[in-house]
Amino acid sequence: LFIPFPQQSGLYEYKIFGGLADIPPKLCADVYMDLDFRKKWDQYVKELYEETHDGEKVIYWEVKYPFPLSNRDYVYIRECREMDVDGRKIWVVLAKSVAVPQCPEKPGIIRVKSYKQSLVIESDGKAGCKVYMYYFDNPGGMIPSWLVNWAAKSGVPAFLKDIQKACLNYSKST
Repeated sequence: LFIPFPQQSGLYEYKIFGGLADIPPKLCADVYMDLDFRKKWDQYVKELYEETHDGEKVIYWEVKYPFPLSNRDYVYIRECREMDVDGRKIWVVLAKSVAVPQCPEKPGIIRVKSYKQSLVIESDGKAGCKVYMYYFDNPGGMIPSWLVNWAAKSGVPAFLKDIQKACLNYSKST
């Protein structure tokens, strides 16, 4: 489902609903939150780490973009909560971009200043999990909005396959 972003940017906010068979929800949440492991399985990670600034955990993430485009970086905060809703265990991850003076922009890399994500993971009632994601970012720069939207439409399904594969390899790596 693609919903136009209210600011007339030509970009979309995305709602994704998917299922990962044979991946328990806790495992999926653990893999998603494990930044060090993500560096091993996500081919687009150039740099990824968490630091504490003014008592708040902040994540820096540089994403590899294909030539001739410049890489993008994100500075954001996120939180994961395990909730019990009417006896159902649900993992909720919220993330949004923040401006942090200790993480200045780097030359040659375009800072993504508008990013937000909500992720919900729960059991599918069997051995797997259901994943719901709401996502928006504005990659900035001179990329036509049609190309950004095409990349998101093709990249999201690929990401679900990548995270499923990562989950299957997680226990071997940790």
